[in-house]
Amino acid sequence: MDRFAGQARLEWWANHATCLEKYDIDITVTVDAVGTWRATGRHAKALDTTQREGWDFLMGMDPHFSIVFPGEANGGILVRVFESEDGTLTLTEAPDWDGLGSITFDLPGVQPPKGRN
Repeated sequence: MDRFAGQARLEWWANHATCLEKYDIDITVTVDAVGTWRATGRHAKALDTTQREGWDFLMGMDPHFSIVFPGEANGGILVRVFESEDGTLTLTEAPDWDGLGSITFDLPGVQPPKGRN
């Protein structure tokens, strides 16, 4: 079994060119003999109010992040993140996710353009 324990970075990408946010995490990753990838972690530093609001917003939009390990310039592994009530992050590899999820949200006070609903 392979194992990594250390820091990594979660990146939330809006598209191939726009990274909206990055979060440093302390993480433990294990890969078993058949290649099953498992990871748990926590935010490296407690999120302040603004960071927490951003995190919660992005998680609500889509909990898929790219993960970047030390020495890498870009994330090569796409993961789905689940955060438990105690702040523990569970990451599962999401290689088949195509990024084409349908996300709908309303911004208070913003009306759609006429002719579009």
